[in-house]
Amino acid sequence: MKKFRKVLDGLTTSSPVSGGGGTVGSPSCGSAAGTPTTAPTPREIDVQETLVSENFQLCKTVRHGFPYQPTALAFDPVQKILAIGSRSGGVRILGRPGVDCYCQHESGAAVLQLQFLINEGALVTACADDTLHLWNLRQRRPAVLHSLKFNRERITFCHLPFQSKWLYVGTERGNTHIVNIESFILSGYVIMWNKAIELSTKTHPGPVVHLSDSPKDEGKLLIGFESGTVVQWDLRAKKVDFRIYYDEAIHSVSWHHEGKQFMCSHSDGSLTLWNLRNTTKPFQVTFPHGKIQKDGRKESCKPILKVEYKTSRSSEPFIIFSGGLSYDKAGRRPTLTIMHGKAITVLEMDHPIVEFMVLCETPYNNEVQEPYAVVVLLEKDLIVVDLTQSNFPVFENPYPMDVHESPVTCTAYFADCPPDIIPILYSIGAKHKKTGYSQKEWPISGGTWTLGSHTYPEIIITGHADGSIKFWDASAITLQMLYKMKTSKVFEKPKGGDTGDDDPFAVQMVSWCPQSRIFCVVGIAAHIILYRFSKYDANTQIVSLEVRLQCETEDVISPSETENNPCFSEPGPHSPHHQHASSPRGGTPEGMKDSCLKVKERSVRVPPGYQAELVVQLLWVDGEPPQQITSVDINSAYGLLAFGNCNGLAVVDYLQKTILLCMSTLDLYGSSDPYQRLTRSPRRNRQSTSGLTELSDNQQSIDMERSRSPTSDHVNGHCTSPTSQPCSAGKPRVPAAPEGRLARRGPGRPPFRKAQSAACMEISLPVSHTEESRENSFSRSRSSSVSSIDRDTKEAITTLQFGESFARKNDLIPTPCLWVGTSLGVVLLIPMSIPTDQEERMEESVTMGPGGAVLMLKGSVLRFGFLDCVGTLIQSPYEVWRDPNAPEDPDRLRRRKLVHFSPSSSQDTCGEGHLAVVCSERQAKVFLMPSQSCLFVHNITESSFVLRADIVSVCNSVCLACFCANGHVMTLSLPSLRPLMDVNYLPLTDMRIARTFCFTNGGQALYLSSPTEIQRITYSQEMCDNLQEMLGELFTPIETPEAQNRGFLKGFFGGNSNNFDREELFGEAAAGKASRSLAQHIPGQAGMEGMKVAASGVVGDLARARIALDERGQRLGELEERTALMMTSAEVFSKHAHEMMLKYKDKKWYQL
Repeated sequence: MKKFRKVLDGLTTSSPVSGGGGTVGSPSCGSAAGTPTTAPTPREIDVQETLVSENFQLCKTVRHGFPYQPTALAFDPVQKILAIGSRSGGVRILGRPGVDCYCQHESGAAVLQLQFLINEGALVTACADDTLHLWNLRQRRPAVLHSLKFNRERITFCHLPFQSKWLYVGTERGNTHIVNIESFILSGYVIMWNKAIELSTKTHPGPVVHLSDSPKDEGKLLIGFESGTVVQWDLRAKKVDFRIYYDEAIHSVSWHHEGKQFMCSHSDGSLTLWNLRNTTKPFQVTFPHGKIQKDGRKESCKPILKVEYKTSRSSEPFIIFSGGLSYDKAGRRPTLTIMHGKAITVLEMDHPIVEFMVLCETPYNNEVQEPYAVVVLLEKDLIVVDLTQSNFPVFENPYPMDVHESPVTCTAYFADCPPDIIPILYSIGAKHKKTGYSQKEWPISGGTWTLGSHTYPEIIITGHADGSIKFWDASAITLQMLYKMKTSKVFEKPKGGDTGDDDPFAVQMVSWCPQSRIFCVVGIAAHIILYRFSKYDANTQIVSLEVRLQCETEDVISPSETENNPCFSEPGPHSPHHQHASSPRGGTPEGMKDSCLKVKERSVRVPPGYQAELVVQLLWVDGEPPQQITSVDINSAYGLLAFGNCNGLAVVDYLQKTILLCMSTLDLYGSSDPYQRLTRSPRRNRQSTSGLTELSDNQQSIDMERSRSPTSDHVNGHCTSPTSQPCSAGKPRVPAAPEGRLARRGPGRPPFRKAQSAACMEISLPVSHTEESRENSFSRSRSSSVSSIDRDTKEAITTLQFGESFARKNDLIPTPCLWVGTSLGVVLLIPMSIPTDQEERMEESVTMGPGGAVLMLKGSVLRFGFLDCVGTLIQSPYEVWRDPNAPEDPDRLRRRKLVHFSPSSSQDTCGEGHLAVVCSERQAKVFLMPSQSCLFVHNITESSFVLRADIVSVCNSVCLACFCANGHVMTLSLPSLRPLMDVNYLPLTDMRIARTFCFTNGGQALYLSSPTEIQRITYSQEMCDNLQEMLGELFTPIETPEAQNRGFLKGFFGGNSNNFDREELFGEAAAGKASRSLAQHIPGQAGMEGMKVAASGVVGDLARARIALDERGQRLGELEERTALMMTSAEVFSKHAHEMMLKYKDKKWYQL
């Protein structure tokens, strides 16, 4: 098998040669993968390349969206910042809009609990691997200062009193340990579970589920065990003050601020209130949602997972809890209950509640709390409820937490947009915002953020499974939703069961021209919707075109037929163009079926914004659904829309609403077809034998391919002798690139699958592997991926681009062309003739026909780009936006204003022609047009394949950016294709990343890092240098609020809490040292990062000294432990020697 794959790979190693006749990239030239190879050229191209490797560095910038699978929540009431922990070990820290920071634990262990060092700029995280971490938040990128790994016990609960440096840590064994936050060393003071419970108790009390100090006396620690036991431990006397036993398991405990009462929530849905004067039984037991049944018994209720008991000066106390509903009400949504006096308000949530936290005015637990809001962390949302109003409205969330409102299926990223597009989208989108929010300011308002100097307009577009599109303002590394539209409104509401799928409107890809504001959406049901932007509402009639891109069952193309039909003047009967290309709302021929989605035929009223103008739908043929669209491009200057799939190509004139071209991929070649093959229907191919067997049996074709000389029929980068090696009848020639990877739907499959999201990747890639081979598709080269279910000779249209170019060698001036790239590595140029006069353009038809150049690469073609002869990027022509619904001005004639970037504009300085950059899955080439000479070749990868490639502008120059399936991000200079950066950044773990990764100008990129989060990265050194300036500050120096004056009598009779000195109790002098085997101290990497940040100041010196002391102390501790072991061993030996001496002391020698 390996030998055979090598043979197949060898077939694709030959590259086209230049006009000088020398081979480029062939094995005989010795060009290895990743090495650019130049060829003789007709003339030298004088391009001054300014980019060097020092211009590039890869780093993450910011993460947007809702934290995926959240687990924990914490709030700093003084700094007013919020932290959210996740199951994957991530921590998101949020403040005012713009202050959004993401941290990641290296271990990836789930975050169990978060504790802020209030107003200290630090955060403690407890993770599922039983490790505590201390994060420094006083730098823009937080980092770990210390870690403490517990070896013998599992952490279950942590508590850090306000203005204390001693952290209480409860464990699964029921013990409570104490950690010094400054040194992150364990104290010798331990509260053992067997000391906390009565000696007569025969059972273990269970894990510690609650720890809190008494508001009345800081020297009293309340410990709650899972079994229902609650103990108040006197830290000074090291004994128990009282014990409480309850039959039901405890989930949480909350104190009254006076310290005389506390409330517990239990697993039976009850709340118990305990008074310290009588701890033998609860002062009050309530079942808030449990009704008394007819037989007198209470309804069984779900557990109350958490309760908070908060007092207010002006009103009754607030009792807020989650859960507790009765079991008999099936299907009820998760609830948060607010009990305020006699009023009970139940807030239903859309998702399960993970955690909630009441925000209070004071950080002191012995003062009246004055709650003003409650933060509710749900599985897929973050909600803040206003407690100051009786109807409890929610605050409007300023963070982009609804990216995943419907699963994301595609993304697009546009940097340096026209400056007027963001305000106008925002003004229209603001009209459709929800109302009913609280009028107060967002309470999480900590940190500082300023608009940096290195900002420019950026827009991110996300497509979703429900057919919705969202435009986001991504300027200055923030994210704010501008505008939302729903593509489903174009269609009639599907009747029950008609679609056969839950997501028939799922968005597969988008194409947007920011200058003309024309927007194109491709749906999973093989439909395309074209939108125009207008600031005015209008009554519109949506035009629908139906296109057939499907090969006939019995069509066979023989080599002789191909020879007899060298041009495209009369396409054969196999061409979809002659089968069906209906006029608007035309009838459907027999044997065909309309799409499951019906376009609205009546005139509809559309609001301002993007308004649908045209819908193109692919038809069903013989009961088979159309293949998904794999590529699309739109050009506003030409007024044309092109799209393709695995069957062929179609071009639509959206100004005249007509179909200009509808051809199978095979027809596009004519006499220039580099492959001799037979077309076979998808149905016949599904009945064929194994693709690997079929290819291995076709030894004649393999031998032919191996014996071909690269110079015999490849000149100037395209094939000139298509019939020089005919194939035997019935056996297709082995293509140079894989082709069994094109996903097909069989007659038995539904028309479209459920679009779970780009996260689950139920939607296939534009050119995807079949389900069987998808799993292994990232571990090997695509060129050997021949074991797919679908084995046919059809090739998909993988990329399209309109532009001014030279379609033929003998062209003297550039003309409008359509560049077509296929999955077999072939590039086709289709020239077009477009009337220039506005009136003629609307009346005369655009003419176009294949017959242009054919270029070859290895692997599927991914991207085109055009440079002039001095290396400047040539933009595609576009039409300047004009409002189609603007009131008519009788004095001004409404004319189209076109902007062209023709290569001919640079002829005066560097002669005729331009450079065409073509990138495929395996290699990149630069061609000189119109001579079609291959100037530069670079084999990007041999062991993997490129998933995404873009020609982008960086540092006032251009480069080719690539993302490979093996996780490498690389950049190549243009036009020489010199490697500038190659970083092993992100291993491709799932199809979500492949689907959503995209580059943009300015050295930026993004991808969906989880089903709910967008990760933005930069590969520009300049942006990495300026990133610190662009990020927000998490910590701002704020005076800690003073504690209220308790008064003489309260201070006299309220206990001696002010005299409590934790250092005296927990310090090494009093408590001794903890066993070193219990927990291991690990200095954090933040020591190094902190030193880099403050290397020039005293803080840096102190940090270095502290780390050195920690390391020295750790070494001394190890030495001390070894010394103690030696002393113990010596004592044991001395004892045994003494016993031996006593045993034989009085015995004679003969008695021994």
